[in-house]
Amino acid sequence: MSSTVTSSTRRFSDHFEPQDIDPQEQRRLRGHLEQIDYTAFISNREIMAQALGRLDAGHFQKLAVTTAQARARWAAMALSISQSGRAPDAAEVEKLAALRQAYDELSAAYEALRRMVERGYVAYGPAAAS
Repeated sequence: MSSTVTSSTRRFSDHFEPQDIDPQEQRRLRGHLEQIDYTAFISNREIMAQALGRLDAGHFQKLAVTTAQARARWAAMALSISQSGRAPDAAEVEKLAALRQAYDELSAAYEALRRMVERGYVAYGPAAAS
């Protein structure tokens, strides 16, 4: 089983890779697996393109700014809490956790959108003239 680290997330690939079958059977199985992968690719491309449309640098820039703002709010609150010299109360911890979750979700969305562009699920380029 292989693993991939993306930002703070580790993903494991659980794709079965046959080791002990004859070469002809391996080729046949790989052909089936390629069909499965292609079906997943087409499904993702159709659904993502319909839901997201064409992406451009402006989309990513706005997402980057929003993510940076969320990260700054989270860090600022952590610093503010720490300045009191006392342990944070439950309400402060809850608010800090909510701010971190917002930052984490926006970061994950960036990674997901980037991967969608990388894999060709969504079109990327200059915005179409209207």
